[in-house]
Amino acid sequence: MAPVTPAHPMHPTAGLQEAPRTLDRREGPYGEVVLRQRGGSPEGPGTLAAPAVYEIIANGCFLMDTSDGRSERLLIDAALAELPAGRKRPSVLIGGLGVGFSLARAAAEPRWGRIVVVEREAAVIDWHRDGPLSAVSAAALADPRTEIAHTDLIAHIRASGDQHPFDALCLDIDNGPDWTVTEDNNSLYSPAGLAACHDLLTPGGVLAVWSAQPSSAFDEALRNAGFHGVRTEEITVVRGVPDVVHLARKGA
Repeated sequence: MAPVTPAHPMHPTAGLQEAPRTLDRREGPYGEVVLRQRGGSPEGPGTLAAPAVYEIIANGCFLMDTSDGRSERLLIDAALAELPAGRKRPSVLIGGLGVGFSLARAAAEPRWGRIVVVEREAAVIDWHRDGPLSAVSAAALADPRTEIAHTDLIAHIRASGDQHPFDALCLDIDNGPDWTVTEDNNSLYSPAGLAACHDLLTPGGVLAVWSAQPSSAFDEALRNAGFHGVRTEEITVVRGVPDVVHLARKGA
C-alpha cells in the first residue's frame, strides 16, 4: 500500500493524461473510500484503449493501484522463503486486501495452507467479490484455502492472541511504520502491537511488513520485540526511495 496523493511524483500513474473516473464512493467507519479507474477506454476514433488501472483512495489519499504489484507479491514470496525448510502447508494471515495482488500471489502458491485475509473496509471486499477488482482476485477468492475476515487488523491480532497462530503474517495496511493511513494504525508498530504479532506466530514464524521506504527505527523495534533475523528486501521504483519488505522471525 502506498498512501501518497495522486499528484505525488512517486504515483505510478502520474503520467497518464486521462482524468480518473470514480466507479464507487463509500462512507465507512474509517472515513471515505473511493474506487477510481484510469484508462480502459479509447481516447478517440481509431485509437486503442489504454489498459485499465484501478485506484483505491481513502479520505482523499491515494493508497494503491493495479499498475505494478511487484512489492505486494514480494511480501508473500519473501515470507514463504524465510520460513524454516520443510514446513508443511504453512498458514498465512494477510493484513489488508487492497487491490488483491498479495492474496492472488498466495493462492497461486500450492505450498501455502490456510490463507486468511483481514480487511476492515466492506467496500474493498465488495469491489473484489462483485466489482472490477475481481479480475485480480476471483480465482483466489474461490480457492478453498482462502478466508476473508471483515474486521480491523489490529483488533483481530489482539483478539486472536496465541490461540490460533499463523506461520506468517504479511501486513500491508499503511505506507509503512512511519507513515500510517489512519492515526490508530500507529499502535500496530508499537511495542504492544509487535508483541501481539509475535504471540500470533508459530515458533519460527515470519512477520513481513510492507513499507514505501526503509526504516532503521522499525528494524530496531522488531529486535526489541524479540524477533530474530531482522532484514529488508527492496523493490526499485521509478522515482524516489525503493519500496521495502521488512522481515523478521520468531525464535524456534
